[in-house]
Amino acid sequence: MTNDQRPDFAGNTKENDMNKLVLLFACIAVAASAWYVLQPDADQTSIVAAPPLAAGAMVAVSLPAQLTEQEQMGNRAYDATCAACHGINAQGQDGIAPPLVHRIYEPSHHGDMAFVLAAQNGVRAHHWNFGNMPAVEGVTKADVLNIVAYVRALQRENGIN
Repeated sequence: MTNDQRPDFAGNTKENDMNKLVLLFACIAVAASAWYVLQPDADQTSIVAAPPLAAGAMVAVSLPAQLTEQEQMGNRAYDATCAACHGINAQGQDGIAPPLVHRIYEPSHHGDMAFVLAAQNGVRAHHWNFGNMPAVEGVTKADVLNIVAYVRALQRENGIN
């Protein structure tokens, strides 16, 4: 009788212990595989229905549930001075002006002062083919900063930080 076949005090052999260990690892592997296969795909968990596009709008924009007082003032100023070109809720207008709710205008690429300078001086076309943006008459720096607060709220709501 070899050592592998010699029973211990409980009557088990090393061979039986090895078989039990292999069976345990096989069960763990099957359970882990089943868990992995049954996990939802990343694409399935991130699908969210986009809001419908307004006529001529370039991007769908989800609106924040509520706006701060400054963002509300910016919303009113935006509607009065920017929406004619950049569209309702900064969705852009095909053939007229780009959407401001777009990753190009995220804070790390176009800081708040870029908006102030664009309104004050106009801006030369450099990301889109809409032509140059003229200076915006009759808005103060405070007006533009309120508009920026509103646009940033829209951007955050749409995953642009």
